[in-house]
Amino acid sequence: MFKNIKSEIRIIGWDDTPFTFKDRETKLIGVICRGGVQIDGVVTTNIRVDGRDVTGKLVRAVNESKHKEQLRLIMLDGITFGGFNIVDIEELHRKTGLPVLVVIREMPDMKSIEKSLSKFKDSERRWKLIKRAGEVKKAEVLNKVLKGRKTIYYQNRGIDDYACEKILNITSIHSVTPEPVRVAHLIASGFR
Repeated sequence: MFKNIKSEIRIIGWDDTPFTFKDRETKLIGVICRGGVQIDGVVTTNIRVDGRDVTGKLVRAVNESKHKEQLRLIMLDGITFGGFNIVDIEELHRKTGLPVLVVIREMPDMKSIEKSLSKFKDSERRWKLIKRAGEVKKAEVLNKVLKGRKTIYYQNRGIDDYACEKILNITSIHSVTPEPVRVAHLIASGFR
């Protein structure tokens, strides 16, 4: 599927809007980009703060999007949204038929995450979802704006490491963060 990756590969990047833990819900913003150069659309959905509905909501939003047939990849800003509403990237990949690339700016502190999860009645289930996402891998992105190579971390499902790193380099234009996720974050941050 990813033998010849085009510079204008269609990607939907997701991030959540700001929220407080008093909020019942928060919004997810999905931005459809052609590589890192053009925005083709925006998709939104709502999820519960600290809930367990994010995977299903992402599946529905992607599958019902008018852009679905053109999409080649789902890119997530981490696997937790709305606090600890954790994406099952295996299920997201399987139910959309699209590869998933999770972008992480800094290496996660797994001990701290596990400790934070202990407050939930279903902490074991949530921890299994985090572990199921797989190994956190390191990539070096060549960025012309930042003048040099910068480090970013990622997890992936349905796509190999070589393709992930090529896509990260194609889409990381204005910062080390790939444009689909960077633009989703910019739009999402304007909601509060």
